[in-house]
Amino acid sequence: MSRPPPSAASAQPPAPRAIAGAPLWVVLIMVVTAMFSIVLGDTAGKELTAAGAHPFFVAWARFAMAALVLLPFSGLSRAELPGLLDWRILLRGALIVGVVSSILTALRTEPMADVFGAFFIGPVISYVLAALILGERITPLRSVLLGLGFGGVLLVVKPGFGAGAGMGFALLAGLFFGSFLTATRWLASSFRPRFLLISQLLVGSVLLAPVAFAIGAPAMTPWLWLLFGVSAFGSALGNLLLATANRNAPASVIAPLIYTQLLAATILGWLAFGDWPDTLSLIGLGVILASGIMSLRLARR
Repeated sequence: MSRPPPSAASAQPPAPRAIAGAPLWVVLIMVVTAMFSIVLGDTAGKELTAAGAHPFFVAWARFAMAALVLLPFSGLSRAELPGLLDWRILLRGALIVGVVSSILTALRTEPMADVFGAFFIGPVISYVLAALILGERITPLRSVLLGLGFGGVLLVVKPGFGAGAGMGFALLAGLFFGSFLTATRWLASSFRPRFLLISQLLVGSVLLAPVAFAIGAPAMTPWLWLLFGVSAFGSALGNLLLATANRNAPASVIAPLIYTQLLAATILGWLAFGDWPDTLSLIGLGVILASGIMSLRLARR
């Protein structure tokens, strides 16, 4: 007896073993952990700049140390090596270099919570770019909520009312970060998360090396070595989790979850440096966080 032809569904290749289509709570845990890890790395970076290390040297050390530690575990194969020179990979690596260098420069002079409040122009940039470049859907309600979040950013930055150059670097970091989020989403289906992570570490190390060598290292102590390690590990872990989350959810779902970074920045900034935002900045942070929570509820529906 002849067998019937396979249906269209059965003829499809098997689904990848990645956790594509993961439940929202799994994505939530990944992104929240990523945000706290990244802020922990930036807390160590702020302490390093306070100890006299140049922000660009700290940025290079973060990339280089993480690359050295994680390269043996990256699973990088000879067949993947040409991918390191793919222009999309180089562009994404340059974007994360801009993020880290700008935010460390901002943290040198500004409180952590204020810097991350300004940094939250990033989800707005990501939302717009994901719609323009990736064709993700724009909804009026989501647009209103992101506009509300942008209003909160303005309350934190207070443009024209004594905002320092550091806040300008924080906004620049947010611009780079929104672009980086979109690039990560763009490439997440073409490259595995560990490749994306090691590629950005290697690209960052190479791009920043000339500047770092020209600046030179600070006088190293065991405490500074520990801070460099925390800075590198926190950033690497956070970006690995973020790349994995982007493989399982669209940018419109990831973007509002990024707002949990505000909580981490406020808590760690207070614990580590005694920084507490002023009243207007607290209102702005509350507006940004409320916008993120409402965006998350909308994403769940």
